[in-house]
Amino acid sequence: MAAKTFDVKTAREHFPAITNGKQIYCDNAGGSQILGDVVDAIKQYLTVSNVQLGASYDVSRNSTELYTKGYEAAAKYVNADPDEIVIGSSTTQVFRNLSFALSFPAGSELVISKLDHETNIDAWTDLAARQNLKVKWWFPTSEDASTNPILSPENLLPLLSDKTVFVSCTHASNILGTIHLIKELADTIHKTCPDALFCVDAVAYAPHRQLDVKATEVDFYAFSWYKVYGPHIAQLYAKRSVQKKLLTMGHYFNPQDTLERKIGVAGSCYELTQTIPTIVSYLGGADGLEKTFAEISAHEEILAEILLDFLRGRKDVVILGQKTSDRNLRVPTISFNVKEKSAKAIVEEVEKRSRFGIRWGSFYSKRLVDEVLQLGNEGVVRVSLVHYNTEEEVKELVEVLKGILG
Repeated sequence: MAAKTFDVKTAREHFPAITNGKQIYCDNAGGSQILGDVVDAIKQYLTVSNVQLGASYDVSRNSTELYTKGYEAAAKYVNADPDEIVIGSSTTQVFRNLSFALSFPAGSELVISKLDHETNIDAWTDLAARQNLKVKWWFPTSEDASTNPILSPENLLPLLSDKTVFVSCTHASNILGTIHLIKELADTIHKTCPDALFCVDAVAYAPHRQLDVKATEVDFYAFSWYKVYGPHIAQLYAKRSVQKKLLTMGHYFNPQDTLERKIGVAGSCYELTQTIPTIVSYLGGADGLEKTFAEISAHEEILAEILLDFLRGRKDVVILGQKTSDRNLRVPTISFNVKEKSAKAIVEEVEKRSRFGIRWGSFYSKRLVDEVLQLGNEGVVRVSLVHYNTEEEVKELVEVLKGILG
């Protein structure tokens, strides 16, 4: 297990909801807590700089500069250029916009993962219906797929053909926590189908690891800043060379030279976009991200091991996803079920006995829960941890679960 190097006490001081509240937040995959400095930056913008962009008077010039710096920081954060990203209200929204900017010949094939949040599914099934495309479903069928399904080049390759134009999957499952090897998948897709586009949902991965779209060689890549300690906005990357294939959603008289101008439809909220440099600064700044996320992942591995060690030791518990806490294989989003016990009842009992916020359900990964894991309507019990959670909190949660499960 990794040595303790992460200063969680100092990190927690940056989050007003943690320092001022009594709730213990273990539902972070649904949305992290927001940095106090981000709240202050939003207030500052709205009280000092809240005007339309692009004018020549002083306040507008300042607002434009803040907004531009937001885009620059957001792009650098994923190792892209500002013209290669667009910021919108949610990953659901930016993927839906992208779906209306794509056009494929009738009869072309889309390969869509069933392990994904519906955000990275229904935009593409709708696209297929509108353009008369064929959908091929991608999911593992190995012996352990009902508890630990993993997307791989081996189970992808049989689905690819000379008709494949688009492939989508998640970087990490929002239920399983499993990390997929995106670079290997990208290599398989681009080698087998050179013209196919690869789209990755990184929402469940982004709070835990440094992002680098160039290293993974994806064509499209999206995540939500409100899962990464910021406000409720999301970001989509599209490789510059791929943007030439996109239809524009903008006004006919406006330039079409950036992803924002092509599919942004004025959806980048000024006061929220301009907070992105503040988030990046908290995470170590552009040059410190590697160090910060190395420390975060080591700390989170310790947290995950405390909970997983307890769950592994119980014969009545079924862990969904990797049973190991190895940071190379998973993020600390941990889901499980207990034989002959209701997921809903377990969560409700945790809430009665403690200050913990955890959840039960399918978390918009309905096809994964119903068709791959083959679970009932209540889905799973999910505990989703991030870097501001502490070892003491997880140990306390284990004691609460012991009391409930007997």
